[in-house]
Amino acid sequence: MVKNIVTDTMFLMQKSEPATKSDEYIITDLLDTITANRDHCVGMAANMIGFRKKIIVVLVDGEYTVMVNPEIVEKSKQIYETMESCLSLIGSRPATRHKNITVEYLDKKFKPKKRRFNDFEAQVIQHEIDHFDGILI
Repeated sequence: MVKNIVTDTMFLMQKSEPATKSDEYIITDLLDTITANRDHCVGMAANMIGFRKKIIVVLVDGEYTVMVNPEIVEKSKQIYETMESCLSLIGSRPATRHKNITVEYLDKKFKPKKRRFNDFEAQVIQHEIDHFDGILI
């Protein structure tokens, strides 16, 4: 189901909790909502649609990748400054990101995965994972 985008910064700044199999319905809502916003959105965290759970959906290689309980386990030393925007916030803001990251996560079927991401995809994943800690750009 397509959900409204949360813009309440007090809600967005709350920490998220690990997701479990009972949270699978959130994955469907995230996929429906990001698809409805595909013209201007490449990543979405569960709290952006009202769920404080550690689930994100990110556009990777032209397809939506679901990451449940993702954790960045390696970061490159190379960092860069960029400007980012978020559907939950008005305007763009500066952010510092690692060029490359390695992430361990569960896929939408709750199977463990480990994958390296570079450049823009790494940036988007870092942005979405920041949502879990209530970090807003």
